[in-house]
Amino acid sequence: MNNEQERIRFFIFDVESIADASLIAQIRHPGENIEPSEALRLYRNELIEKKGTDFIPYTFQLPISLALMKVRYDYSLNDLIVLKTEDGGPKQICERFWKGWAYYQNPTFVTFNGRGFDVPLLELTAFRYGISIPDWMNYGAKAYDQARNRYNMERHFDINDFLSNNGATHFTGGLNLASKILKKPGKIETQGDMVQDMFDAGSLNEIHQYCRCDVLDTYFVFLRTMLICGKISLEQETELINFAKNWLQEKAPEEPIYQTYLDAWAQQEACPETNFQSPNAPN
Repeated sequence: MNNEQERIRFFIFDVESIADASLIAQIRHPGENIEPSEALRLYRNELIEKKGTDFIPYTFQLPISLALMKVRYDYSLNDLIVLKTEDGGPKQICERFWKGWAYYQNPTFVTFNGRGFDVPLLELTAFRYGISIPDWMNYGAKAYDQARNRYNMERHFDINDFLSNNGATHFTGGLNLASKILKKPGKIETQGDMVQDMFDAGSLNEIHQYCRCDVLDTYFVFLRTMLICGKISLEQETELINFAKNWLQEKAPEEPIYQTYLDAWAQQEACPETNFQSPNAPN
């Protein structure tokens, strides 16, 4: 194992995906002469009527963008890359992700709601294309040591699970809320339910940029969870945040989205604190 492999401890990642319209047409309209795009439109409309959102279940989706941050054992940012559908499609994204995970000796996954969406999507994509991932599907291990065990945070630290006490509560507000509590950008312009329409409009670069920003938010929220768990101190968290901010400033000329992120960060830091003093309290 070389030095680069040794120093990576965490994979913090986020996946953006689109619907497989052809599969939707086959499953939901068997034997009907219906175009995949029309099947997708009908399904989205049905979801809005029933659930108030047109977000397609992951079982009908394929990854088109995967932003991945490599994080060292000392919790410092090492690199942030994006696996893109333009480089070979969903199969290539999936293969590169799982091969990278194996190359770095199976780092701990860090996600926000990745146990409910991102990881199952990547598992199902591997299933679709016949990609073997034995280290992840390690059924020979004891139950708690299996990578997919929902309580095994050494293999997959899902921050949403952590903040909701593994579903005992519902963490209303998601990553956007958690980020803004910490005065980090959160959602800037794009929301997850916009990705399908952005893809249809050919806005792939904007999707990749959005994915990068979600991973950055996830990293800063992760640092705070490590602080409250006693893994790092407040001083260490501050140092790690400043290191990441300097990294973003250095990379901004080649990735302008980082400057957009930094600007939104500054705006959040400038937001006034809520005054919790009662207006009727004596002076």
